[in-house]
Amino acid sequence: MAEWQVYIIRCNDDSLYTGITTNLERRFDQHLTGKGAKYFNGRKPLEIVYREHCADRGQASRREAAIKSLSRREKLQLIASFR
Repeated sequence: MAEWQVYIIRCNDDSLYTGITTNLERRFDQHLTGKGAKYFNGRKPLEIVYREHCADRGQASRREAAIKSLSRREKLQLIASFR
């Protein structure tokens, strides 16, 4: 059974991208090579700044939506609590 994760990537324009995956390293490589989300057209992913393990895809999707609804300040606080 796949282990789902929700993650946040910091981009070269200092924006934050949130997504879900079962293989974070593979997904980051996809974003780097232009095979991931369209969000990275014109942006370069720099680093994974947050990751959170989830029980299943449904939980990961709900958590992703919750994180995406946060303000930038709240996302930065979440990232700071992770480090």
